[in-house]
Amino acid sequence: MAKFIMIGENIHCIAPSIRAAMDERKPDPILKRAEDQLKAGATYLDFNIGPARKGSKGLMAWGIKLLQEHFDNVPIALDTADIAEIEDGIKVYNRAKGKPIVNSADAGDRIKYIDVAAANDAIVLALCSKEGVPSDNDERMGYCQQMLEHGMNLGMAPDDMWFDPLFLVIKGMQDIQRDVLSFIHDLSSQGLNSTGGLSNVSNGMPKEVRPLVNSIMISMAINQGLTSAIVNPCEQQLNRAIKTSDVIMNNTLYADSYLDL
Repeated sequence: MAKFIMIGENIHCIAPSIRAAMDERKPDPILKRAEDQLKAGATYLDFNIGPARKGSKGLMAWGIKLLQEHFDNVPIALDTADIAEIEDGIKVYNRAKGKPIVNSADAGDRIKYIDVAAANDAIVLALCSKEGVPSDNDERMGYCQQMLEHGMNLGMAPDDMWFDPLFLVIKGMQDIQRDVLSFIHDLSSQGLNSTGGLSNVSNGMPKEVRPLVNSIMISMAINQGLTSAIVNPCEQQLNRAIKTSDVIMNNTLYADSYLDL
């Protein structure tokens, strides 16, 4: 049984309070979001510092040390467009609870992120795209195989490459959703791990609708073989859908208290 992996998405520089905390190196807002996500069942924390910018040097290493020292070496996804920050962060990363995740590569200019993961014995999230949205699943699979071959040639194990089919907004791209689910099934049938930014599917929808849409989509994706996702674990309806899907898929043993575990 392989329990679904929740990567907590809530420590990101897009949020004004977190951006300020990062810029000023103030721990409390970051630690609060980390604690809430871990209590909700997140396996990994995504630490997203965004692109390279003035004042960001050393930020990834600072954040990793902060989080791992406060939360028993919690495993972390290093999320930034600044490769130097990823490399610096990995140098201080404690692997006691899991390998670091490099977020993220693609089959285009960002394929070099696979090189960084391979050189540092890390996991890499690999978007099955090159420029824009792939036209169909054949194109997605072509990019997947290109990145898989690239990583394996560098000595990576296939299990350390988690492929992202690109979860896309339903509002305006409704016709693509079944392709995404089908591609997750294709990845699973090849024994490959999969992931993605689940919250993208409900972007632009009314606030009250988003938890329902997210929870239904994650359940359908897990049924197709999705092995992890970048999510908000504090969203109760989504969290319960993931835990229930794990039980139904026989990834975790049922207990009457399973929602509280």
